[in-house]
Amino acid sequence: MRIIAESRLKRMAEGRGDCIDQVAAWIRIARTARWRSLTEVRGTYPHADPVGDVTVFNSKGNDYRLLVGMDYQWGRVYVKHLLTHAEYDKGEWKKQ
Repeated sequence: MRIIAESRLKRMAEGRGDCIDQVAAWIRIARTARWRSLTEVRGTYPHADPVGDVTVFNSKGNDYRLLVGMDYQWGRVYVKHLLTHAEYDKGEWKKQ
């Protein structure tokens, strides 16, 4: 998959400080993946969930949520947000 805004995602992880390794691992896996559906994503990440127009990945033992847009036809992943569990639960990201 081609990750759109990968450098932005890395900066977000660096800003958080404690999830850099988990985000780097997700990037490595997503780059080599050829996901064509949510079912295929769940083959790698069983707890990935669609929420509205994004797919939500749990990261760092469920401490973080990575929200991305998936374009399966073109093999693209669009980075939207990297949030703590508490930030995600507040739902402010839905307004953006």
